[in-house]
Amino acid sequence: MDAVHYLSFQRHLIFLLVIVTIASLAVILPVNMTGDLYKNDLPFGQTTIANLQDGDNLLWLHSVFAVLYLILTVVVLRHHTSKIKGMRRETVRLTVLDFFSFLTPCLYACFKSYSEAYPNCTVCDVTLGYDVKRLIYLDKERIRAGKILHECKLKNTGEQELMNPRLCGQLCCCSSCEKVDAIEFYSTKEKNLLEKVREQVEDVPNHPLGIAFVTLQTEAMAKYILKDFNALECGGSSCCCCCDGKRQSSSMSKTLKVNKWRVIFAPHPKNVANLSVPDISWYVRYVAINIFILLLLTFLTTPTIIINTMDKFNVTKPIEYLHSPIISQFFPTLLLWSFSALLPTIVYYSTLGEGHWNRSREQLSMMRKLYFFLLFMVLILPSLGLTSLAVFFRWLFDKECVFLPDQGAFFVNYVITAALVGSGMELLRLPGLLIYTIRMMCARSAAERKYVKKNQAFEFEYGVTYGWSLCVFTVIMAYSIICPIITPFGLLYMLLKHLVDRYNLVFTFLSARLDRQVHLWAVNQALAAPIICLIWLYFFSVLRTGFWAPTSLFTLVVLCLTVFICLSYTFLNQFKYLSPLNYEQSLLFAALIFLHFCCLNCSRFTFPRCSFPNYLPDQLTKLNITFPMGRQRKTQSTAPTLSPTAASQLWTETRLMLKSKHLISECFC
Repeated sequence: MDAVHYLSFQRHLIFLLVIVTIASLAVILPVNMTGDLYKNDLPFGQTTIANLQDGDNLLWLHSVFAVLYLILTVVVLRHHTSKIKGMRRETVRLTVLDFFSFLTPCLYACFKSYSEAYPNCTVCDVTLGYDVKRLIYLDKERIRAGKILHECKLKNTGEQELMNPRLCGQLCCCSSCEKVDAIEFYSTKEKNLLEKVREQVEDVPNHPLGIAFVTLQTEAMAKYILKDFNALECGGSSCCCCCDGKRQSSSMSKTLKVNKWRVIFAPHPKNVANLSVPDISWYVRYVAINIFILLLLTFLTTPTIIINTMDKFNVTKPIEYLHSPIISQFFPTLLLWSFSALLPTIVYYSTLGEGHWNRSREQLSMMRKLYFFLLFMVLILPSLGLTSLAVFFRWLFDKECVFLPDQGAFFVNYVITAALVGSGMELLRLPGLLIYTIRMMCARSAAERKYVKKNQAFEFEYGVTYGWSLCVFTVIMAYSIICPIITPFGLLYMLLKHLVDRYNLVFTFLSARLDRQVHLWAVNQALAAPIICLIWLYFFSVLRTGFWAPTSLFTLVVLCLTVFICLSYTFLNQFKYLSPLNYEQSLLFAALIFLHFCCLNCSRFTFPRCSFPNYLPDQLTKLNITFPMGRQRKTQSTAPTLSPTAASQLWTETRLMLKSKHLISECFC
C-alpha cells in the first residue's frame, strides 16, 4: 500500500505540472518576452521576469498566477490526501506505549492496577520488551549459515568441495592458503551459532528495556486509557487540557509509580526497531550526527563556487578550454547534481546511525533532513548567487543583482541533468551494484556467492526518494514564474522519475511497511514549493519596484496569510496530540503497551481469544520462543494479592524454571 500512495503522489504532481507547464508557456513566457531590458544582451534573459520594466502592469499577472498555482497545488494535494485517508490497511487498532522508571517483579500487580483503574478495559495480549539485538543478529547468521550449508549439500556431487575460510577467500591465489571442507565448515559454524543463540536466549530476561506492548480488546478502550495518561499537570494536580478530570488511580498506582509512565501510540510490529537505544544516548547521537552533516553541507557547495570562479575571474588563463560554455554552464550543474546525489547516501547512513525507534520515524527524519539539505544546497544558495564568488561580491554590494537572469539558466540545466542523467543513474542502481560486487568479493565459497545472489534486494527507501523528488519539484515551482521555460523540463523529470520508480518498485526493491504519516508529511513539504515561489516573487518585486509597490504589498499579504494558515495547521496538529479530547486520526493497530511485566503464575492469566498483532520478532518466532503463559489470556479479578517479597521470590523461581526449559517470555528488540 505504501507503493500505491507513493505512485499516486507522483501522478498528482505530474497532473499539477502539466497545468503549470501549459499556463507558464502559454501566458507567462509571452508576457516576459514583451519586455526589452535584455533585448540585445542575453537571449535567455528575454524569457525571464527580469526582462520586464520596473512598474510594468504586467507584473500583476505574475502575482496572480503565483496565487493560482498555490491554490491549485492545495486542491490537487488535498485530493491525494483524501485517497490516503480513505484506504485502510486492515482492522484499525490502537497502540499505547508506557515507559517505566523502574523494574517491577510482579505482572499481576500491574494487571491489578489497571483492572481497578479501568474496569471496563479488557487486555488481550502483553509483549514485554527485552534487548535482543545480539540474539537477532546471531539468529540471522545461523540462518545464513544453514542456507549456505544447504546450497553446499545440493551442489555436492560426491567429491569433497574445498574452500578458503578467510574473507575474500575466492580471490586468494596463494597455494599456501589452508583449505577446508565446505560442508564441514558451515556445519560447524551453524552448530556454534546455534549454541550461542541458546546462551543468548537464556540471558535475555536479564536485559529488560522497560517497554511493554499491551493490546486491548477494542479501539475505544485504548483511546480511553491514552486520554487518561495524556492528562497535563496544571496547578499541582493532574488534569486534562480542559482541567475537568484527573487521571484514574488504583491501590497499586503509588507502588508502581504510574505517574512516571509515558503512553504513546505504537506502530506496526514490523515497523519497530532499535528499541534497545536509551533516550540519553539517542539524543547525543542525534545532535552529533546532524551537526556533522550540517558542517559537511557547507563544503558540498564549494566545488561549484571554484569552477565558476575560475571562469569568471580568468584565474586559469593558460587553460583555454575552461572558458567554453560547456565548462561554465553545464559542468557546474553536473557537479552540483553529483554532490546532491551523494547527499542522500550520507543522509541515509547518518539516519540509520541515529537509531530511531521505528522505521516510519526513520524514513520521516530521512525525508525531512534530505529535503532541507538539498533545498539549502540546490535552491537557496544558488538563488542568492553563492554558486559563484564573483556573483557573491556583486550580491554583497548590489542588492538588485540577487535574481540574475543567468541563474534561471543554472536551474534549467540542473533540472535537465536530474531528468536525463539522474533517472538513468537510478535505473542503473550503481550504488547497489557496488554493494553487490563487494559482497560477492567477500564470499568464501561458491555456495556463499549463490546465497548473495538470492538475497541482494533491499527495501525501497521512501524517505530518500520523497526528499529527492520534492527538492526538484520545489525548484521547478519556485522558478515556474520567474523562469517559465523550466516547467517543460520539470515535467519531463517527473515523468521519467515516475516510470523509473514504478519499475524499481515492481521488479527491484522489497516492499516496506510504513506509517501513513510519512506520506502525509510528504504532502506538507510539497506545499512549501508554491510558497517559496511566492517568496521569490516577493523578493524580486521589492528589489525592483520597492516595498510600497502595489504588487509587492499584494504578494506580501498573500504570503503572510499563507504562512499563517500553514503554521496554524502545523501547530494545531501538534496540539491535537496534547489534547486528550480528540484522537480522530487514522490508526493501524489498537494494542496497549506496558513495561517490565513479569509472569508469576501461568494459570492465573487466561486471555480471551481475539485477533491482535504479534510484536515478537520473526527470528524469535522461528525459534519457537513463545509466551510461557500462552498467547490468549485475561486477568481474573479473583486472583489473590501477593506481597512484593513473595512476588519477587515467585518470579525468580518461575524464571529459573523457564531457563531450564529454554523458554523466554515476551522478547522484543
